[in-house]
Amino acid sequence: MTRFANSALAALISLCTPLATSLGFSQAAHAADLSIYTEDDGSVCGEAWVLNKITDRFSYQVHHVPHLPDVAITDFRNIRQHRYEPASDEWPIGRHYCRATVNLTDGRDRSIFYLIEEGQGFASIGDNVEFCVSGFDRWLVYNGRCRVLR
Repeated sequence: MTRFANSALAALISLCTPLATSLGFSQAAHAADLSIYTEDDGSVCGEAWVLNKITDRFSYQVHHVPHLPDVAITDFRNIRQHRYEPASDEWPIGRHYCRATVNLTDGRDRSIFYLIEEGQGFASIGDNVEFCVSGFDRWLVYNGRCRVLR
């Protein structure tokens, strides 16, 4: 069923794209569309909700931290989970350590490191995401060069 749904979605996108282009719709991808244009290793790191949360919180960060350039994330590439620590008796919180490359609106590519903590969302519902874009940790929250999340 899932394979059928994925192939049906791919067929629908391939049919609609030329039609939309011929009608003059050439709108840029929105944050909800990021998962379509990314390359990921199949882990939770490339899921749309994770990328959308990072994109929204990065936008908030650049608008509320003094002296950061006014840029936004336009694309995620090379998404990889480089470490996974499952929940156990010793460490009760499962953690996915991820890395990727983000393209910003100023045309520059930056490394991003992020951590997904299982069951640590608001009121312990859902998962929590912490991230650090290289060069944007002005107050060294994640130590120098995002070392805490590497």
